[in-house]
Amino acid sequence: MELGELAERERRILALERRGFSGPGAKERAVREELGLAPVRYYQLLNALLDDPRALACDPVTVNRLRRIRESRRAER
Repeated sequence: MELGELAERERRILALERRGFSGPGAKERAVREELGLAPVRYYQLLNALLDDPRALACDPVTVNRLRRIRESRRAER
């Protein structure tokens, strides 16, 4: 992997975030089945990925959307 390139798992996390999910639990089920991760670990990795400039370069629309959501949730607290 070259410097500046996301790992396969990181790209798959961003790809999962681009998708829409139909019902309660659907996203968590996809996280477990497709990535083999517990939802808590998935969200830890996703949160770190949102601060990674490589992720922003790879998928700016998704990363910026998720950053806005994260910031609005922080502001609500």
